[in-house]
Amino acid sequence: MALFLIPSKKAVHQLVVLPQRYFSSCLKMKRGLVLGVYEGDNANDVILTPAAAKYNDRVNGKLLTNINLAGPKIKKAKTRVFWGIENADHGCVAVVGLGKKNAGINVLEEIDEAKENIRTAVAAGCGALESNDVKEIDVEPMGNAEAAAEGSLLASWIFQEFKNKSKQKVLPNVKLYGNDGEKDWEVGKIKAEAQNWARRLADTPANLMTPTIFCDNVVTAFKMYNVQVLVHDKSWAEQKKMGSFLSVSRGSVEEPKFLEIHYKGAAQQDAPIVFVGKGVTFDAGGISLKSPGNMDEMRADMGGAACVVASIRAAAEMKLNLNLIGLIPLTENLPSGSATKPGDLVTAMNGKTIIVDNTDAEGRLILADALCYAAEFKPQLTLDIATLTGAMGVALGAAATGVFATDAGFWDELKAAGTYTGDRVWRMPLWQHYNNKMTKPVKAADVNNVAKVKGGGACSAAGFLREFASESCPWMHLDIAGVMSSNNDDLNYLHGGMSGRPTRTLIQFLRQLSAQVKH
Repeated sequence: MALFLIPSKKAVHQLVVLPQRYFSSCLKMKRGLVLGVYEGDNANDVILTPAAAKYNDRVNGKLLTNINLAGPKIKKAKTRVFWGIENADHGCVAVVGLGKKNAGINVLEEIDEAKENIRTAVAAGCGALESNDVKEIDVEPMGNAEAAAEGSLLASWIFQEFKNKSKQKVLPNVKLYGNDGEKDWEVGKIKAEAQNWARRLADTPANLMTPTIFCDNVVTAFKMYNVQVLVHDKSWAEQKKMGSFLSVSRGSVEEPKFLEIHYKGAAQQDAPIVFVGKGVTFDAGGISLKSPGNMDEMRADMGGAACVVASIRAAAEMKLNLNLIGLIPLTENLPSGSATKPGDLVTAMNGKTIIVDNTDAEGRLILADALCYAAEFKPQLTLDIATLTGAMGVALGAAATGVFATDAGFWDELKAAGTYTGDRVWRMPLWQHYNNKMTKPVKAADVNNVAKVKGGGACSAAGFLREFASESCPWMHLDIAGVMSSNNDDLNYLHGGMSGRPTRTLIQFLRQLSAQVKH
Protein backbone atom coordinates (compact mmCIF):
# COMPACT_ATOMS: atom_id res chain seq x y z
CA MET A 1 0.00 0.00 0.00
CA ALA A 2 1.07 3.61 -0.47
CA LEU A 3 0.08 7.13 0.43
CA PHE A 4 -1.08 9.61 -2.22
CA LEU A 5 -2.03 13.24 -1.75
CA ILE A 6 -5.22 14.28 -3.60
CA PRO A 7 -6.50 17.90 -3.60
CA SER A 8 -10.22 18.21 -2.85
CA LYS A 9 -12.63 20.69 -4.43
CA LYS A 10 -12.39 22.82 -1.30
CA ALA A 11 -8.63 23.05 -1.73
CA VAL A 12 -8.14 20.96 1.40
CA HIS A 13 -5.70 18.16 0.73
CA GLN A 14 -6.88 14.70 1.69
CA LEU A 15 -4.52 11.90 2.56
CA VAL A 16 -5.78 8.78 0.82
CA VAL A 17 -4.44 5.25 1.03
CA LEU A 18 -4.15 3.74 -2.45
CA PRO A 19 -3.01 0.30 -3.60
CA GLN A 20 0.48 -0.05 -5.04
CA ARG A 21 -0.93 -1.08 -8.43
CA TYR A 22 -2.21 2.50 -8.83
CA PHE A 23 1.37 3.71 -9.03
CA SER A 24 2.26 1.01 -11.55
CA SER A 25 -0.50 2.47 -13.72
CA CYS A 26 0.77 6.04 -13.17
CA LEU A 27 4.15 5.06 -14.56
CA LYS A 28 2.43 4.25 -17.86
CA MET A 29 0.28 7.38 -17.93
CA LYS A 30 2.93 9.18 -19.99
CA ARG A 31 2.07 6.89 -22.91
CA GLY A 32 -1.21 7.61 -24.65
CA LEU A 33 -3.36 6.08 -27.37
CA VAL A 34 -5.59 7.79 -29.92
CA LEU A 35 -8.65 5.80 -31.05
CA GLY A 36 -11.48 6.75 -33.37
CA VAL A 37 -15.26 6.64 -33.24
CA TYR A 38 -17.83 7.46 -35.94
CA GLU A 39 -21.06 9.38 -35.56
CA GLY A 40 -24.14 7.19 -35.76
CA ASP A 41 -27.57 8.14 -37.05
CA ASN A 42 -28.94 8.33 -33.52
CA ALA A 43 -27.61 10.40 -30.64
CA ASN A 44 -26.64 7.36 -28.57
CA ASP A 45 -25.04 5.34 -31.35
CA VAL A 46 -21.41 4.45 -30.76
CA ILE A 47 -19.55 3.10 -33.81
CA LEU A 48 -15.97 2.18 -33.00
CA THR A 49 -13.33 1.85 -35.67
CA PRO A 50 -12.02 -1.72 -36.12
CA ALA A 51 -8.90 -0.90 -34.10
CA ALA A 52 -10.96 0.72 -31.34
CA ALA A 53 -13.31 -2.28 -31.30
CA LYS A 54 -10.35 -4.66 -30.87
CA TYR A 55 -9.01 -2.50 -28.07
CA ASN A 56 -12.42 -2.48 -26.40
CA ASP A 57 -12.47 -6.29 -26.48
CA ARG A 58 -8.96 -6.40 -25.01
CA VAL A 59 -9.97 -4.25 -22.04
CA ASN A 60 -13.20 -6.23 -21.51
CA GLY A 61 -15.53 -3.49 -22.73
CA LYS A 62 -14.15 -0.74 -20.48
CA LEU A 63 -13.61 1.65 -23.39
CA LEU A 64 -17.23 1.53 -24.49
CA THR A 65 -18.39 1.75 -20.87
CA ASN A 66 -16.40 4.94 -20.33
CA ILE A 67 -17.65 6.44 -23.60
CA ASN A 68 -21.26 5.77 -22.65
CA LEU A 69 -20.77 7.20 -19.16
CA ALA A 70 -19.32 10.41 -20.62
CA GLY A 71 -22.05 10.73 -23.24
CA PRO A 72 -21.70 8.56 -26.33
CA LYS A 73 -21.96 11.16 -29.09
CA ILE A 74 -18.47 12.45 -29.91
CA LYS A 75 -18.73 15.06 -32.64
CA LYS A 76 -16.29 15.38 -35.52
CA ALA A 77 -12.80 16.50 -34.44
CA LYS A 78 -13.85 16.50 -30.76
CA THR A 79 -11.93 14.51 -28.17
CA ARG A 80 -12.55 12.76 -24.87
CA VAL A 81 -9.65 11.57 -22.76
CA PHE A 82 -10.02 8.59 -20.43
CA TRP A 83 -7.51 7.57 -17.78
CA GLY A 84 -6.73 4.19 -16.25
CA ILE A 85 -8.72 2.02 -18.65
CA GLU A 86 -5.85 -0.45 -18.71
CA ASN A 87 -2.75 -1.21 -16.66
CA ALA A 88 -0.71 -2.70 -19.49
CA ASP A 89 0.44 -0.23 -22.16
CA HIS A 90 -1.42 3.08 -22.11
CA GLY A 91 -2.25 5.17 -19.10
CA CYS A 92 -4.67 7.34 -21.07
CA VAL A 93 -6.77 7.02 -24.20
CA ALA A 94 -8.00 9.88 -26.37
CA VAL A 95 -11.15 9.00 -28.30
CA VAL A 96 -11.67 11.27 -31.30
CA GLY A 97 -14.72 11.89 -33.48
CA LEU A 98 -14.33 10.98 -37.16
CA GLY A 99 -17.71 12.23 -38.36
CA LYS A 100 -19.93 10.01 -40.50
CA LYS A 101 -18.56 6.60 -41.41
CA ASN A 102 -19.66 6.86 -45.05
CA ALA A 103 -17.94 10.20 -45.71
CA GLY A 104 -16.19 10.42 -49.07
CA ILE A 105 -15.34 13.00 -51.70
CA ASN A 106 -17.41 16.16 -51.39
CA VAL A 107 -17.68 17.33 -54.99
CA LEU A 108 -18.65 20.89 -54.09
CA GLU A 109 -15.87 21.27 -51.51
CA GLU A 110 -13.42 19.35 -53.74
CA ILE A 111 -12.09 17.43 -50.78
CA ASP A 112 -12.00 13.84 -49.55
CA GLU A 113 -13.87 14.37 -46.30
CA ALA A 114 -13.05 10.93 -44.92
CA LYS A 115 -9.30 11.59 -45.10
CA GLU A 116 -9.59 15.17 -43.90
CA ASN A 117 -11.78 14.10 -40.98
CA ILE A 118 -9.02 11.70 -39.96
CA ARG A 119 -6.33 14.39 -40.13
CA THR A 120 -8.29 16.86 -38.03
CA ALA A 121 -9.45 14.23 -35.55
CA VAL A 122 -6.00 12.76 -35.00
CA ALA A 123 -4.53 16.24 -34.61
CA ALA A 124 -7.14 17.00 -31.94
CA GLY A 125 -6.43 13.72 -30.16
CA CYS A 126 -2.67 14.22 -30.13
CA GLY A 127 -3.16 17.79 -28.94
CA ALA A 128 -5.39 16.65 -26.07
CA LEU A 129 -2.82 14.10 -24.91
CA GLU A 130 0.05 16.53 -25.30
CA SER A 131 -1.79 19.11 -23.19
CA ASN A 132 -1.73 16.47 -20.45
CA ASP A 133 2.05 16.17 -20.85
CA VAL A 134 1.85 12.85 -22.68
CA LYS A 135 4.93 12.60 -24.90
CA GLU A 136 4.65 9.02 -26.17
CA ILE A 137 1.59 8.68 -28.39
CA ASP A 138 0.32 5.73 -30.39
CA VAL A 139 -2.23 6.46 -33.13
CA GLU A 140 -4.48 3.84 -34.66
CA PRO A 141 -4.90 3.86 -38.48
CA MET A 142 -8.46 5.26 -38.38
CA GLY A 143 -9.26 3.50 -41.66
CA ASN A 144 -6.51 5.37 -43.51
CA ALA A 145 -3.09 5.22 -41.89
CA GLU A 146 -1.60 7.68 -44.39
CA ALA A 147 -4.00 10.45 -43.37
CA ALA A 148 -3.55 9.52 -39.70
CA ALA A 149 0.22 9.90 -39.99
CA GLU A 150 -0.14 13.26 -41.74
CA GLY A 151 -2.51 14.72 -39.17
CA SER A 152 -0.54 13.55 -36.16
CA LEU A 153 2.98 14.39 -37.40
CA LEU A 154 2.03 17.80 -38.81
CA ALA A 155 0.17 18.73 -35.64
CA SER A 156 2.98 17.55 -33.36
CA TRP A 157 5.66 19.75 -34.96
CA ILE A 158 6.40 23.40 -34.27
CA PHE A 159 9.27 25.68 -35.28
CA GLN A 160 11.36 26.37 -32.18
CA GLU A 161 14.95 25.40 -32.85
CA PHE A 162 16.39 28.82 -32.00
CA LYS A 163 14.74 29.10 -28.58
CA ASN A 164 16.77 28.52 -25.45
CA LYS A 165 17.06 24.75 -25.01
CA SER A 166 15.55 24.97 -21.53
CA LYS A 167 12.46 26.71 -22.95
CA GLN A 168 11.91 24.48 -25.95
CA LYS A 169 8.79 22.38 -25.89
CA VAL A 170 9.42 18.65 -25.84
CA LEU A 171 7.66 17.36 -28.96
CA PRO A 172 5.78 14.09 -28.66
CA ASN A 173 6.98 10.88 -30.23
CA VAL A 174 4.10 9.67 -32.40
CA LYS A 175 3.90 6.12 -33.74
CA LEU A 176 1.40 3.82 -35.44
CA TYR A 177 -0.61 1.61 -33.10
CA GLY A 178 -0.50 -1.99 -34.25
CA ASN A 179 0.63 -3.39 -37.60
CA ASP A 180 -2.34 -2.58 -39.84
CA GLY A 181 -1.53 0.05 -42.46
CA GLU A 182 2.23 0.19 -41.86
CA LYS A 183 3.06 0.96 -45.50
CA ASP A 184 0.41 3.68 -45.74
CA TRP A 185 1.61 5.17 -42.46
CA GLU A 186 5.13 5.36 -43.88
CA VAL A 187 3.83 7.25 -46.96
CA GLY A 188 1.99 9.71 -44.73
CA LYS A 189 5.06 10.08 -42.54
CA ILE A 190 7.25 10.94 -45.54
CA LYS A 191 4.72 13.51 -46.74
CA ALA A 192 4.34 15.12 -43.32
CA GLU A 193 8.08 15.23 -42.66
CA ALA A 194 8.62 16.80 -46.08
CA GLN A 195 6.08 19.51 -45.32
CA ASN A 196 7.62 20.06 -41.88
CA TRP A 197 11.01 20.54 -43.55
CA ALA A 198 9.48 23.10 -45.90
CA ARG A 199 7.96 24.82 -42.85
CA ARG A 200 11.35 24.91 -41.13
CA LEU A 201 13.12 26.34 -44.18
CA ALA A 202 10.47 29.03 -44.65
CA ASP A 203 10.28 30.02 -40.99
CA THR A 204 14.02 30.32 -40.40
CA PRO A 205 15.06 33.99 -39.96
CA ALA A 206 16.49 35.46 -43.16
CA ASN A 207 19.94 36.08 -41.70
CA LEU A 208 20.14 32.35 -41.01
CA MET A 209 18.66 31.30 -44.38
CA THR A 210 20.58 33.25 -47.01
CA PRO A 211 20.92 31.87 -50.56
CA THR A 212 24.20 30.22 -49.55
CA ILE A 213 22.81 28.71 -46.35
CA PHE A 214 19.73 27.45 -48.19
CA CYS A 215 21.99 25.62 -50.63
CA ASP A 216 24.05 24.18 -47.78
CA ASN A 217 20.87 22.86 -46.15
CA VAL A 218 19.77 21.20 -49.37
CA VAL A 219 23.18 19.65 -50.11
CA THR A 220 23.21 18.14 -46.61
CA ALA A 221 19.62 16.90 -46.84
CA PHE A 222 20.19 15.07 -50.13
CA LYS A 223 23.45 13.34 -49.21
CA MET A 224 21.68 10.08 -48.35
CA TYR A 225 19.70 9.94 -51.61
CA ASN A 226 20.61 9.24 -55.21
CA VAL A 227 20.22 12.89 -56.14
CA GLN A 228 22.62 15.26 -57.89
CA VAL A 229 22.77 18.77 -56.43
CA LEU A 230 24.52 21.56 -58.34
CA VAL A 231 25.06 24.99 -56.78
CA HIS A 232 25.68 27.61 -59.46
CA ASP A 233 27.21 30.98 -58.61
CA LYS A 234 26.76 34.49 -59.98
CA SER A 235 29.33 34.02 -62.75
CA TRP A 236 27.42 30.98 -64.04
CA ALA A 237 24.21 33.02 -64.16
CA GLU A 238 26.08 35.76 -66.02
CA GLN A 239 27.34 33.23 -68.57
CA LYS A 240 23.75 32.03 -69.05
CA LYS A 241 22.72 35.68 -69.60
CA MET A 242 20.18 35.61 -66.77
CA GLY A 243 19.90 39.38 -66.61
CA SER A 244 16.40 39.34 -65.20
CA PHE A 245 17.38 37.10 -62.24
CA LEU A 246 20.59 38.98 -61.53
CA SER A 247 18.84 42.35 -61.57
CA VAL A 248 17.02 41.42 -58.36
CA SER A 249 20.24 40.54 -56.53
CA ARG A 250 21.97 43.87 -57.14
CA GLY A 251 20.77 45.50 -53.92
CA SER A 252 22.15 42.84 -51.58
CA VAL A 253 25.65 41.97 -50.42
CA GLU A 254 24.57 38.33 -50.27
CA GLU A 255 25.75 36.35 -53.28
CA PRO A 256 22.92 35.01 -55.45
CA LYS A 257 22.85 31.28 -56.11
CA PHE A 258 21.09 29.12 -58.65
CA LEU A 259 20.33 25.67 -57.27
CA GLU A 260 19.88 22.75 -59.67
CA ILE A 261 18.69 19.32 -58.48
CA HIS A 262 18.45 16.11 -60.52
CA TYR A 263 16.59 12.99 -59.39
CA LYS A 264 16.66 10.08 -61.85
CA GLY A 265 14.05 7.51 -60.95
CA ALA A 266 12.97 6.51 -64.48
CA ALA A 267 14.59 5.49 -67.75
CA GLN A 268 17.24 7.80 -69.16
CA GLN A 269 15.14 8.57 -72.24
CA ASP A 270 12.08 9.63 -70.20
CA ALA A 271 11.52 13.38 -70.34
CA PRO A 272 11.81 14.97 -66.90
CA ILE A 273 9.32 16.98 -64.91
CA VAL A 274 10.89 20.31 -64.00
CA PHE A 275 9.92 22.09 -60.79
CA VAL A 276 10.91 25.76 -60.57
CA GLY A 277 10.78 27.39 -57.13
CA LYS A 278 10.95 31.06 -56.23
CA GLY A 279 13.84 31.50 -53.82
CA VAL A 280 13.78 35.07 -52.52
CA THR A 281 15.21 34.48 -49.06
CA PHE A 282 14.16 37.96 -47.95
CA ASP A 283 12.05 40.47 -49.83
CA ALA A 284 12.09 44.08 -48.67
CA GLY A 285 10.73 45.17 -52.05
CA GLY A 286 13.97 46.71 -53.28
CA ILE A 287 13.73 50.41 -54.11
CA SER A 288 9.94 49.97 -54.24
CA LEU A 289 10.14 49.37 -50.49
CA LYS A 290 7.39 47.44 -48.73
CA SER A 291 5.64 48.92 -45.70
CA PRO A 292 7.30 47.78 -42.45
CA GLY A 293 4.20 46.07 -41.04
CA ASN A 294 4.66 42.28 -41.22
CA MET A 295 7.75 42.67 -43.40
CA ASP A 296 9.40 40.02 -41.22
CA GLU A 297 7.15 37.44 -42.89
CA MET A 298 9.08 38.03 -46.11
CA ARG A 299 11.65 35.59 -44.75
CA ALA A 300 9.24 33.05 -46.23
CA ASP A 301 9.27 34.52 -49.73
CA MET A 302 11.29 31.43 -50.61
CA GLY A 303 8.31 29.21 -49.76
CA GLY A 304 8.16 27.98 -53.36
CA ALA A 305 11.80 26.91 -53.21
CA ALA A 306 11.13 25.12 -49.90
CA CYS A 307 8.20 23.20 -51.43
CA VAL A 308 10.30 22.17 -54.42
CA VAL A 309 13.22 20.74 -52.44
CA ALA A 310 10.89 19.04 -49.95
CA SER A 311 8.84 17.44 -52.72
CA ILE A 312 11.89 16.14 -54.57
CA ARG A 313 13.36 14.72 -51.36
CA ALA A 314 10.09 12.88 -50.70
CA ALA A 315 10.08 11.57 -54.28
CA ALA A 316 13.61 10.25 -53.79
CA GLU A 317 12.66 8.66 -50.47
CA MET A 318 9.67 6.97 -52.09
CA LYS A 319 11.79 5.99 -55.11
CA LEU A 320 9.18 7.33 -57.51
CA ASN A 321 9.37 6.21 -61.13
CA LEU A 322 10.07 9.68 -62.53
CA ASN A 323 12.91 11.90 -63.63
CA LEU A 324 12.74 15.21 -61.76
CA ILE A 325 14.70 18.43 -62.01
CA GLY A 326 14.49 21.25 -59.49
CA LEU A 327 15.56 24.75 -60.54
CA ILE A 328 15.74 27.39 -57.82
CA PRO A 329 17.01 30.96 -58.31
CA LEU A 330 18.03 32.27 -54.87
CA THR A 331 18.57 35.89 -53.91
CA GLU A 332 17.60 38.68 -51.53
CA ASN A 333 15.68 41.73 -52.74
CA LEU A 334 16.94 44.80 -50.87
CA PRO A 335 17.31 48.55 -51.48
CA SER A 336 20.78 50.03 -51.80
CA GLY A 337 22.84 52.30 -53.98
CA SER A 338 23.45 49.44 -56.39
CA ALA A 339 19.87 48.14 -56.48
CA THR A 340 17.77 48.06 -59.63
CA LYS A 341 15.72 51.26 -59.93
CA PRO A 342 12.10 51.56 -61.02
CA GLY A 343 12.11 52.10 -64.76
CA ASP A 344 15.35 50.21 -65.38
CA LEU A 345 15.59 47.87 -68.34
CA VAL A 346 16.91 44.30 -68.02
CA THR A 347 17.26 41.45 -70.49
CA ALA A 348 16.14 37.92 -69.78
CA MET A 349 17.86 34.72 -70.89
CA ASN A 350 15.59 34.36 -73.93
CA GLY A 351 16.53 37.85 -75.15
CA LYS A 352 13.29 39.58 -74.17
CA THR A 353 13.71 43.00 -72.62
CA ILE A 354 11.84 43.98 -69.46
CA ILE A 355 11.05 47.37 -67.97
CA VAL A 356 11.14 47.00 -64.17
CA ASP A 357 8.54 49.53 -63.11
CA ASN A 358 8.16 47.97 -59.66
CA THR A 359 11.14 46.32 -57.99
CA ASP A 360 8.75 44.63 -55.54
CA ALA A 361 7.46 42.52 -58.44
CA GLU A 362 10.75 40.63 -58.27
CA GLY A 363 9.59 37.03 -58.05
CA ARG A 364 8.49 36.99 -61.66
CA LEU A 365 11.88 38.41 -62.68
CA ILE A 366 13.88 35.56 -61.17
CA LEU A 367 11.36 32.95 -62.37
CA ALA A 368 11.54 34.30 -65.94
CA ASP A 369 15.15 33.18 -66.37
CA ALA A 370 14.55 29.90 -64.54
CA LEU A 371 11.67 29.11 -66.92
CA CYS A 372 13.89 29.87 -69.89
CA TYR A 373 16.57 27.54 -68.52
CA ALA A 374 13.96 24.82 -67.86
CA ALA A 375 13.25 24.62 -71.59
CA GLU A 376 16.79 23.35 -72.21
CA PHE A 377 15.87 20.02 -70.56
CA LYS A 378 12.94 19.42 -72.96
CA PRO A 379 10.61 18.48 -70.08
CA GLN A 380 7.25 16.77 -70.29
CA LEU A 381 6.00 19.41 -67.83
CA THR A 382 7.36 22.58 -66.24
CA LEU A 383 5.74 23.59 -62.96
CA ASP A 384 6.74 26.74 -61.12
CA ILE A 385 5.66 27.53 -57.59
CA ALA A 386 5.99 30.91 -55.92
CA THR A 387 4.72 33.23 -53.20
CA LEU A 388 4.11 35.60 -56.07
CA THR A 389 1.24 38.04 -55.51
CA GLY A 390 -0.77 39.47 -52.67
CA ALA A 391 -3.61 39.52 -55.19
CA MET A 392 -3.84 35.74 -54.98
CA GLY A 393 -4.44 35.96 -51.24
CA VAL A 394 -7.18 38.50 -51.92
CA ALA A 395 -8.77 36.20 -54.51
CA LEU A 396 -8.68 32.88 -52.66
CA GLY A 397 -7.62 33.64 -49.11
CA ALA A 398 -5.95 30.68 -47.41
CA ALA A 399 -8.37 28.10 -48.79
CA ALA A 400 -6.43 27.00 -51.87
CA THR A 401 -3.40 27.51 -54.09
CA GLY A 402 -4.13 29.36 -57.31
CA VAL A 403 -3.07 27.46 -60.43
CA PHE A 404 -2.60 28.65 -64.00
CA ALA A 405 -2.26 25.76 -66.45
CA THR A 406 -1.80 25.32 -70.18
CA ASP A 407 -2.64 21.61 -70.09
CA ALA A 408 -5.95 20.18 -68.88
CA GLY A 409 -4.57 16.69 -68.25
CA PHE A 410 -1.89 17.79 -65.83
CA TRP A 411 -4.33 20.20 -64.21
CA ASP A 412 -6.80 17.36 -63.59
CA GLU A 413 -4.05 15.33 -61.92
CA LEU A 414 -3.07 18.24 -59.68
CA LYS A 415 -6.69 18.91 -58.76
CA ALA A 416 -7.16 15.24 -57.84
CA ALA A 417 -4.01 15.41 -55.71
CA GLY A 418 -5.35 18.43 -53.83
CA THR A 419 -8.65 16.65 -53.21
CA TYR A 420 -6.73 13.65 -51.88
CA THR A 421 -4.46 15.62 -49.53
CA GLY A 422 -6.98 18.19 -48.34
CA ASP A 423 -4.61 20.95 -49.53
CA ARG A 424 -6.69 22.17 -52.43
CA VAL A 425 -5.88 23.94 -55.67
CA TRP A 426 -8.10 26.18 -57.81
CA ARG A 427 -7.67 26.87 -61.50
CA MET A 428 -7.31 30.51 -62.55
CA PRO A 429 -7.62 31.99 -66.06
CA LEU A 430 -4.57 32.06 -68.30
CA TRP A 431 -5.97 34.17 -71.11
CA GLN A 432 -4.16 36.27 -73.69
CA HIS A 433 -5.98 39.23 -72.16
CA TYR A 434 -3.52 39.12 -69.24
CA ASN A 435 -0.46 38.75 -71.47
CA ASN A 436 -1.60 41.82 -73.34
CA LYS A 437 -1.72 43.80 -70.09
CA MET A 438 2.01 43.15 -69.70
CA THR A 439 3.08 43.71 -73.31
CA LYS A 440 0.73 45.99 -75.27
CA PRO A 441 1.16 49.25 -73.32
CA VAL A 442 4.98 48.89 -73.27
CA LYS A 443 6.79 51.08 -75.82
CA ALA A 444 10.42 50.90 -74.72
CA ALA A 445 10.73 47.12 -74.21
CA ASP A 446 9.11 43.76 -74.91
CA VAL A 447 7.32 43.45 -71.57
CA ASN A 448 6.71 45.32 -68.33
CA ASN A 449 7.00 43.59 -64.96
CA VAL A 450 3.73 45.12 -63.72
CA ALA A 451 0.45 45.89 -65.43
CA LYS A 452 -0.46 49.53 -66.08
CA VAL A 453 -4.04 49.04 -64.90
CA LYS A 454 -5.30 47.68 -61.59
CA GLY A 455 -7.19 44.44 -61.10
CA GLY A 456 -6.34 40.82 -61.80
CA GLY A 457 -2.85 41.13 -60.35
CA ALA A 458 -2.28 37.39 -59.93
CA CYS A 459 -3.49 36.77 -63.49
CA SER A 460 -1.34 39.46 -65.07
CA ALA A 461 1.68 38.08 -63.16
CA ALA A 462 0.95 34.69 -64.71
CA GLY A 463 0.65 36.44 -68.07
CA PHE A 464 4.15 37.85 -67.55
CA LEU A 465 5.58 34.40 -66.77
CA ARG A 466 3.87 32.94 -69.82
CA GLU A 467 6.12 35.15 -71.95
CA PHE A 468 9.08 33.08 -70.71
CA ALA A 469 7.62 29.58 -70.36
CA SER A 470 8.28 27.21 -73.25
CA GLU A 471 5.42 26.88 -75.71
CA SER A 472 6.57 23.39 -76.69
CA CYS A 473 5.64 21.69 -73.39
CA PRO A 474 2.86 21.97 -70.79
CA TRP A 475 3.34 24.55 -68.05
CA MET A 476 1.68 25.21 -64.72
CA HIS A 477 2.19 28.19 -62.43
CA LEU A 478 1.24 27.86 -58.75
CA ASP A 479 0.79 31.08 -56.77
CA ILE A 480 1.02 30.16 -53.08
CA ALA A 481 1.03 33.63 -51.54
CA GLY A 482 -2.36 33.04 -49.91
CA VAL A 483 -1.43 29.72 -48.31
CA MET A 484 2.09 30.69 -47.20
CA SER A 485 1.31 30.99 -43.48
CA SER A 486 -0.76 28.88 -41.10
CA ASN A 487 -3.77 31.19 -40.99
CA ASN A 488 -6.49 28.78 -42.12
CA ASP A 489 -8.87 27.98 -39.27
CA ASP A 490 -9.96 24.79 -41.05
CA LEU A 491 -6.52 23.20 -40.66
CA ASN A 492 -6.08 22.41 -36.96
CA TYR A 493 -3.04 20.29 -37.78
CA LEU A 494 -0.91 23.33 -38.71
CA HIS A 495 0.05 25.54 -35.78
CA GLY A 496 1.55 28.99 -36.24
CA GLY A 497 4.36 30.17 -38.46
CA MET A 498 4.70 29.13 -42.07
CA SER A 499 2.60 26.33 -43.50
CA GLY A 500 4.81 24.50 -46.02
CA ARG A 501 1.77 24.26 -48.27
CA PRO A 502 1.15 22.70 -50.76
CA THR A 503 4.07 20.26 -50.36
CA ARG A 504 1.89 17.19 -49.80
CA THR A 505 -0.20 18.00 -52.86
CA LEU A 506 2.92 18.21 -55.01
CA ILE A 507 4.16 14.89 -53.64
CA GLN A 508 0.80 13.24 -54.29
CA PHE A 509 0.78 14.72 -57.80
CA LEU A 510 4.17 13.10 -58.46
CA ARG A 511 2.97 9.79 -56.99
CA GLN A 512 0.03 9.78 -59.37
CA LEU A 513 2.23 10.51 -62.37
CA SER A 514 4.72 7.87 -61.26
CA ALA A 515 1.97 5.24 -61.14
CA GLN A 516 1.06 6.02 -64.75
CA VAL A 517 4.57 5.49 -66.14
CA LYS A 518 5.02 2.15 -67.92
CA HIS A 519 8.13 0.71 -69.57
